[in-house]
Amino acid sequence: MGRRRGIMSDQMKEELAKELGFYDVVQKEGWGGIKARDAGNMVKRAIEIAEEQLSNKPDNL
Repeated sequence: MGRRRGIMSDQMKEELAKELGFYDVVQKEGWGGIKARDAGNMVKRAIEIAEEQLSNKPDNL
């Protein structure tokens, strides 16, 4: 089975990498050069952002 296409946009990933301080590694080595911990932190932060956006969204019920 092939790899799944990512859900996060490239722009979002770059912004998160800059925020978390490892964008220099991405520029030098690509996404494959980041540590697993950094990837996990990036996903964790993306989830936090999504949760914040959902909590600020008015209910349409």
